[in-house]
Amino acid sequence: MRLLVVGAGSTGGYFGGRLAQAGRDVTFLVRPKRAAQLRQDGLRIISPHGDLTLNPALVTAEDLAHPYDAVLLTVKAYQLEAALDDLAPAIGPDTMILPVLNGMRHMDILSRRFNPRNVVGCALKVATVLENDGSIVQLSPLQDLAYGELDGSVTPRIRVLDAFMQGTGIDARLSTAIRREMWEKWVLLATVGAITCLMRGTIGEVEACTGGATLASHLLDEVAAIVRAVGESPSDAFMHVARTQITAAGSSLVSSMFRDLQRGRRVEVEEIIGDLVRHAATAGIAIPLLSATYVHLLVYQHKLDGDS
Repeated sequence: MRLLVVGAGSTGGYFGGRLAQAGRDVTFLVRPKRAAQLRQDGLRIISPHGDLTLNPALVTAEDLAHPYDAVLLTVKAYQLEAALDDLAPAIGPDTMILPVLNGMRHMDILSRRFNPRNVVGCALKVATVLENDGSIVQLSPLQDLAYGELDGSVTPRIRVLDAFMQGTGIDARLSTAIRREMWEKWVLLATVGAITCLMRGTIGEVEACTGGATLASHLLDEVAAIVRAVGESPSDAFMHVARTQITAAGSSLVSSMFRDLQRGRRVEVEEIIGDLVRHAATAGIAIPLLSATYVHLLVYQHKLDGDS
């Protein structure tokens, strides 16, 4: 199997790097600036699972000329539209697209642009950050990559993909409930993002405040209510684990949105929070806390856009 990783940032660089380290056939599609940085310094990973520096196979958009067996799509959600033209030559009739973007809007965009059959469900849980020097730092040992056919079937192609992913030093698994897992990921991501960005602190710092755990629990309920109305209902087991995570005393848990906010970077406010707010409006669901988060992050984003 030949895999194209679109993007060599914190997510694509980490997982693509681990796969390449294990001897898999991996090529990175990157912008010229990132290509120059990687050719000069190599792809550098700092991780609890072991540090790594390698010289990966690279390609830029103008040099992409043939389809790949699979494409791991790891760009930020707000970069997706711009990336579609770049990656189009890599998509053939049988190419599997594995998007690890946040939210769910990208699934419709990819299905419209390519063939719906090309799109495979994918849910990723990892905490990584791209430093200014181009290195990728994994912040915790968690690295869970799930994938599967959207209808839950176990097809020959998904078995081949699973075999490609196994034995590579990443926690990869085939899921027959991937669509539900993707919605559950959005529930947790939006909830943790809303708590940490609105309150400007870690889960533990919020919990330590009077009413903090109650606020966090209410935010989870708002997000879950939206998803139950418009998507795949989260399981009871997931909700129990999620509620425990967002109210844990002393927890250092934060969201990727909050890390980006702290660094003065763009945040995926529309894809992670805004889409949920719009779904809630359509479904007639009251979401005062999530709406406040949305406005709060829009103010930040507008200031950032104005400065740039």
